[in-house]
Amino acid sequence: MSHNAVSFMEEHLKNLTVGRGFWSLHVDTILIGWVMAGAIIATGWLIGRRLEEGVPHGLQNALEALLEFVDDQVKGIFPVEDPMVGALAFTVFLWVFLMNAMDLLPVLLLPTAAHAFGIQDFRSTPTADPYTTLGLALSVFLLTLYYHIKHKGLWGYLKGFLVHPFGPYLFPINILMTTVDEIAKPLSLGLRLFGNMFAGELVFLLIALLPWWVAWAPGVLWSIFHLLIITLQAFIFMVLTIMYLAMAAAQEGDAH
Repeated sequence: MSHNAVSFMEEHLKNLTVGRGFWSLHVDTILIGWVMAGAIIATGWLIGRRLEEGVPHGLQNALEALLEFVDDQVKGIFPVEDPMVGALAFTVFLWVFLMNAMDLLPVLLLPTAAHAFGIQDFRSTPTADPYTTLGLALSVFLLTLYYHIKHKGLWGYLKGFLVHPFGPYLFPINILMTTVDEIAKPLSLGLRLFGNMFAGELVFLLIALLPWWVAWAPGVLWSIFHLLIITLQAFIFMVLTIMYLAMAAAQEGDAH
């Protein structure tokens, strides 16, 4: 790869950042994530005001079908009835899908628009930023803690670190292995989504390096294939979220 190509890739993989080091904020990631969240809220509000009874049409029909699909996934995985899990899974799928779908925009569209306003760096796909995916994974981890402690109590949850998986006499090893397991779940959840979306962004940038009369064909083909990827990644993130919460709920049930 030529020096110009490397410079092009590096330039378009920079986030609009405020601050330095650990305290830096990726403003473009936050902005687009909030816009996608706002779109979900606004759409839900508008459909809620215009609910059709009987046989719904249009967007309401599509969202109800998706909600029924998500609800079936929750019922098949979650061991107890909990209305919060269904709403959470539905929200997670929609939000992750919409943030993923930003990768389908022409890769230079938003950066070029940002340059017109004097903004040098701008990335359009929040889930290609590890700050987003690890933040989402951390939220899921905190929810699993809530489910553990809600029914077992703080001591009941911490006790699991002492006795699992080898019994109380090997509690030092139990603490180490259980801690690693607890950390690995959200870490793998976030890194899986980030890795797939970052790879997709790199492919689009590589296609953008080609002459336009060559790039359109691989661009269209990759966009079609990538649509499957972004949908699958949103589905996987949703299902793993349900599974981690279900594991906590099942352990709570076993404890009683």
